Amino acid sequence: MQVEEIQNKVAQSGLVTFNLEEMIDTAPQMLIDIKEQLYMGLMLKEKEFRTFIKEHDWAQYQGANVAITCSTDAIVPTWAYMLVANKLSGIAKNVVFGTLETLQQTLFETSIHALDVSAYTDQRVVVKGCSDQPVPVSAYVALTAKLTPVVKTLMFGEPCSTVPIYKKG
Repeated sequence: MQVEEIQNKVAQSGLVTFNLEEMIDTAPQMLIDIKEQLYMGLMLKEKEFRTFIKEHDWAQYQGANVAITCSTDAIVPTWAYMLVANKLSGIAKNVVFGTLETLQQTLFETSIHALDVSAYTDQRVVVKGCSDQPVPVSAYVALTAKLTPVVKTLMFGEPCSTVPIYKKG
């Protein structure tokens, strides 16, 4: 009886796997919620807010990715967010306006925008679908827009089970 050698057809397929999870920024993600500084939970008083800005421990945000928001339905003047961003300048790694979800989306989109896709020119690319860490749908959308002009084919899933997204010509 002749034993047939097992062949890894996935490895021989020439597919390039792109794992968005590898683009996750591992710096701490922190949220500054201005609602904590509102008078009676309704309004911002400039004098008290400037005291907060002056006395707050900004060093705790060193190297972190920070989102600035106000989670209550209050009118917060734009300058308040600007004061916080100003204090974080040179301390935090990245600063965005919005929720932690907004921060995650922005970090992915920034990384994808800066991505050199020349290595994917005319390649058969599979964007990995399963991940241990959450990847926002917006990252998949941004990556698709970035890769489509250069790849031969674009698929989603795992090399053994893909969903076709794009095929050149």
